[in-house]
Amino acid sequence: MTIIVHHLENSRSQRILWLLEELGLPYQVTRYERDRKTMLAPPELKKLHPLGKSPLIEHDGRIIAETATIVEYLVAIAGGRLGPPEGPDAALRWRYFLDYAEGSLMPPLLLSLMIGRMGPFGWPARKFVTRFAMTHIDYVEAELSKRPWFAGDAFTAADVMMSFPLEAARQRLKLDGKRPTIIDWLDRIHTRPAYQAALEKGGPYAFA
Repeated sequence: MTIIVHHLENSRSQRILWLLEELGLPYQVTRYERDRKTMLAPPELKKLHPLGKSPLIEHDGRIIAETATIVEYLVAIAGGRLGPPEGPDAALRWRYFLDYAEGSLMPPLLLSLMIGRMGPFGWPARKFVTRFAMTHIDYVEAELSKRPWFAGDAFTAADVMMSFPLEAARQRLKLDGKRPTIIDWLDRIHTRPAYQAALEKGGPYAFA
């Protein structure tokens, strides 16, 4: 059964399209545009899931939400491709970065975005939030200096999961020239044929 991806423009769901291209799984895209005033997802997504968020996928009679859960589901139905590498340490890193991307790295980046939209009212918190976010960026820079990909020597779904927060960080924290290892990693994922194919399927994406 073909996978249906409910894809919101300029959102984390771009990662799911990319992963599907990397895995070679058949899928189709239902695209949604953000509200131009609020930049929130449209109410149509709430018809599929009470939280009204993207990404969502439909497959085999199921509606599946949350990016990391979707990533694990797709890796499983693809026979484990791009899943945990061999060896306990690499497998643990794979699992860790799947969770870290949304659980730890995204919150300060989201705060940074919200504070930036507050104008002068956000200035008192800006330095604190930026320093908090850069602590994570420095950590990621150090991790990527130890190995070419997040889980180890080979590209995996952990790299797909980490792409959105680091793409957002590059723009919001102006990382070019400051964190060369992260920038090199971003440049490498952007040249992957599956990444480019996913952009064509997903439409405009601000962070590519």
